[in-house]
Amino acid sequence: MPTLPLPYDPAALATAHGTPLWIYDAAVIEQRISEVASFDTVRYAQKANSSLAVLALMRQHGVKVDAVTAGELHRAQQVGYTLGSDDVVFTADVLDDDALEWIARHRIPVNVGSPDMIAQLAAAGIDVPITLRINPGFGHGHSQKVNTGGESSKHGIWHDQIPACLASAKTHGLTVRGLHMHIGSGADFKHLSEVAGAMVTAAQTFAQHADTLRVVSAGGGLPIPYHADQPQRIDLDRYFKVWDDARQTIAGITGHDVELEVEPGRYLVAESGSLLTRVRSVKQSGSKHYVIIDAGFNDLVRPSFYGAHHHITVHGPDGQDLGAGSTCDTQDAIVAGPLCESCDVFTQEEDGTVVTRALPRATAGDLLVLHDAGAYGMAMSSNYNSRRIAAEVMLKDGQAHLIRERQSFESLTQFERVPAALHADTVKA
Repeated sequence: MPTLPLPYDPAALATAHGTPLWIYDAAVIEQRISEVASFDTVRYAQKANSSLAVLALMRQHGVKVDAVTAGELHRAQQVGYTLGSDDVVFTADVLDDDALEWIARHRIPVNVGSPDMIAQLAAAGIDVPITLRINPGFGHGHSQKVNTGGESSKHGIWHDQIPACLASAKTHGLTVRGLHMHIGSGADFKHLSEVAGAMVTAAQTFAQHADTLRVVSAGGGLPIPYHADQPQRIDLDRYFKVWDDARQTIAGITGHDVELEVEPGRYLVAESGSLLTRVRSVKQSGSKHYVIIDAGFNDLVRPSFYGAHHHITVHGPDGQDLGAGSTCDTQDAIVAGPLCESCDVFTQEEDGTVVTRALPRATAGDLLVLHDAGAYGMAMSSNYNSRRIAAEVMLKDGQAHLIRERQSFESLTQFERVPAALHADTVKA
C-alpha cells in the first residue's frame, strides 16, 4: 500500500490543537509557485484557499491575486495587496452591490464574465481596465460540476459576442486590455491545444475591432495527482510552451508584445494541505465495515459534492503510520463522518455510490489523515449541523503556527436575533 510521509507529528498537533484540524505546509506552496514562474504573471485564484496566511505567503513570493467577491478583495487588502493596481483583479459573471462599491472605491480591474457587466460598470461611474472572460463553446473537467465551458456552463462571454462587447466598451468609454479563458478543471494536452487555439481565434476577432489587447490569461485548472499510486505530474514545460506559442502567435496578430498570465488555485495549494481527524467509532453494518471520524462534509465537501478522491492514511494515537511496512493489516472500509446525512462519506464516487478503501485496520482513538486537501477544503467549509469551523495550522521554517482558531460556540449565533414576541417568557400556555 502506498503511503505518504507527513511533514508533521500528527499526535503532537492533535494534542495541541484538537481535531479536525487543517494543516498546510508552506514549503510545498513555495515549491509549486516556483514551478509556474515561466509565466509573466502568476495570479493566485484565492477561491481555492483564502486563509490570510496563505495569501500572505503568496504575496511574499510575488504572486498576484484573483478575487471573485468583495469579501476576497477585503482579504487581499488585509495582507497588503494594493487594490487599484495590477496586484488584484476581480473576476465574476455578475456584479453585486458589494462588488460595485469596492471596485468603485479602489478602481479595481475587472475580468468581465457577462456582457451586461460592461454597461453596469459604466452606469456606476466606474472607469477601470477590463478583460473579457471568453467561453469558447466547449469545456472540460474531471467532473461535470467543474466544467466551466460550453453551452451548459454559466461562465464567460460566448465567443461570438466579442465584437459586441468591444463595441459596448467603446461606447461606455472603457478599455478592454485582455482576454481570459478558463474552461474547466484538469488538463490534457489534446484539450489544451484546443483551448490555446480558441484563444488565438478570440484574439484574431479582437484585433479586427480594437487594438488594445495587451494580456492573455491561460486561466487555471492545472491538475495534481490525487491518487497516491498515480504520481505522474503534468509536464509544466510543455504546458508553458503550448501557451507561449499561442502568445507569440497573438503578438504577431496584434503587432506588439502580449503578456501571458496563468491563474492557478488548486495547483498551488492542494498538495500542501491535509485534514487531520480522529477515529471515533468503527462498526459493522452487514458486510460493510465503517470507520467514522470527527470530520464531516461540512469540513471537506469535495468527496460528497464531486466524488473526489483523497488519499487516506491511518495513524496510531502516538502518530505512527499504521500503513508503513510490508506487513500492514488492512481492511476494506468505508470512511464516514458524523453528520446526520447519508452522503457524509469520504469514500464515494461521483454518482454518490459508496465504496470501500483498503486501509490499515483502525480502532477508535486512532488518527486519520485526508491528504491533498489544501484546495477547496477549508474554503468550502460550513456550519452545517451547527458544527464549528475547524482550526488551521501552517508549517513554516520548522514551526507549526496556528493561523485560525477553532470557531467558538458563541460565534455560531452572534449575528442571529429572536423577535421579542418569540421569547420564552411571552409564550402563552
